[in-house]
Amino acid sequence: MRTGNEPLQARSPLKIRRGLALWGLLWAIAGAVAFVSAGRPEWAAACAALAMVAATDLVMVIRHIRQGPHYQPGKDIPPYEPDRGRNEAFGIRKNTGGRHGTRP
Repeated sequence: MRTGNEPLQARSPLKIRRGLALWGLLWAIAGAVAFVSAGRPEWAAACAALAMVAATDLVMVIRHIRQGPHYQPGKDIPPYEPDRGRNEAFGIRKNTGGRHGTRP
């Protein structure tokens, strides 16, 4: 039984993001080639810069997919442990709305 607040079928959008980054990379390269052949070096440079951004995004997405379940959880990966009303890292309690040792 899942205890988190996400739906049962929640999945990471990394595969969709990989596809969109690849699609953008292909169009940016095609644009750069088309603008170079049309004699528009400024637009070709802009498309080349966009291709570099898309390539960087594609590398990062593939890296996250390869890192495993933390980034791409499957059905057999349990959800993260619920907060239970406390945030100990900052000393904040959800039920009181204040910090430890402070007065309202």
